[in-house]
Amino acid sequence: MTATATLPPSGTVNERDRHQQRRRAAAVKRTKTIAWWVGVCLVSVVTVAPLIWTLATSLKPAGEILAHSLSLIPQRPTIDNYVQAVTTVPYGRYFVNSLVLGVGGAVANLFFGSLAGYALAKLRFAGRQAVFFTFLSSLMVPSIVTMIPTFLILRHFPLLGGNDFSGNGGLGLINTYWAVIVPGAAGAFAVFFMKQFFESLPDELGEAARIDGAGEFRIFALIYFPLTKAGLAVLGLLSFQAGWNNFLWPLIVLNDPKMMTVQVGLAGFVNNYTTNYGPLMAGTIITMLPVLVVFIFAQRWIIEGIAHAGNK
Repeated sequence: MTATATLPPSGTVNERDRHQQRRRAAAVKRTKTIAWWVGVCLVSVVTVAPLIWTLATSLKPAGEILAHSLSLIPQRPTIDNYVQAVTTVPYGRYFVNSLVLGVGGAVANLFFGSLAGYALAKLRFAGRQAVFFTFLSSLMVPSIVTMIPTFLILRHFPLLGGNDFSGNGGLGLINTYWAVIVPGAAGAFAVFFMKQFFESLPDELGEAARIDGAGEFRIFALIYFPLTKAGLAVLGLLSFQAGWNNFLWPLIVLNDPKMMTVQVGLAGFVNNYTTNYGPLMAGTIITMLPVLVVFIFAQRWIIEGIAHAGNK
């Protein structure tokens, strides 16, 4: 007698293989999800931990800061550091100065950046591409390289700050708010960003307005500009944040102590031998609040602008 092996039906084998493939796919997907969440949590901890440490340090007395510097929970919470931060230096005056420079720089950047972006995106003129590539290439030049030429231009600005027609005899725009606002009034990034945004809007809107006899500035102000709220919110927040956090340039062009910014004021808690960490951290927490408030109120347009840029 000969034994004959009984083979399972081919359909059973295929079904078993498909079941194993689904299990392997589910396991791979589950592993990727866990790895993604672990990575997100690690990035979140690395990002938020310095902020939590700054807040905790601002609530610690001086002795506890030195003895338990890495502790995230103050043993004896106190607000003395905040009182010292706003009384040691004229913090209110510095706060107003930073607010004027931040808002003024953002408004100027939005207006002139939008004008230039609209011209480069919607108008046709000789040298348009050359102008755009000049702006684009300036993004690759470090700001430290242009500081001395910019300072000399502001210092010898004709007929301002006691200067004569040749730009001599006075300080020009030095030691004024304009010395901080004017150099960044039409930043290269603002021009590039708004150009990309205006290019996403249909040309037919402008053509219809020109047929009706509207001028270019009216087309820009009444038709295209209102459609860029999302882009303006993103650019405005970035411009305000850059102006608010600016430290080196205001330190160079503003000599009057009454015109110093909060960033320069925070440097007063650091000297060659010691650092007063408590008031420094308290001042840092206070300084970050305006940017946080602006982000909270503008987050809807910021998300819309990012989504718009992503869909483009």
